[in-house]
Amino acid sequence: MLKLASVLALLLVGTAPLFADDMPMNAGTIKWGPAPAVLPAGAELAVMAGDPSKDDAFVLRLKMPAGYKVAAHNHPTSEFVTVLSGNFHIGMGDKLDETKGTELTAGGFGIAPAGMNHFAWTTSDTIIQVHGDGPFTISYVNPADDPSKK
Repeated sequence: MLKLASVLALLLVGTAPLFADDMPMNAGTIKWGPAPAVLPAGAELAVMAGDPSKDDAFVLRLKMPAGYKVAAHNHPTSEFVTVLSGNFHIGMGDKLDETKGTELTAGGFGIAPAGMNHFAWTTSDTIIQVHGDGPFTISYVNPADDPSKK
C-alpha cells in the first residue's frame, strides 16, 4: 500500500501543472510538460480532462520519442489507449519482449484490463491518448524497472 501511495504521489507532483484549464482545445493549445518520474525520461504528458489522481474519469496524452520503452507494468484500473500519431507497440506479459507485441498506428486502439501486466515501446515519434477511471497509478512487475527508483 505504501508503494502504491508513493507512486500516486509522484504522479500527482508530476502532472499538477498540466491539468487542462480550457475546453474545448485545439492541438496547438495543449499544455505539455515532462511526464512524471514513474515513466522513463524523455516523454511529455498533457492532461486533457479530469484529474488522473482522483477516483473519476480522466483523459491524458503522452508524447514519446522513437525508441521509447516502458517496462512491464500494470494498473489497478483498465487503461484505454488510442494512437494519435506514430507507431506504438503494446504487448501483454511480465517482461518487455519486442517479439511479442502488436504494432498500433494512427487510429489504432488497445485495452489493458485492470491488473494485466503489459509493456510498450515506440519505433517513431508517437502520441497516444489514454483514458480510464482514476486513480491512475503504475506498478512495475520488476521494481528495479521503476524509473522513479533510479
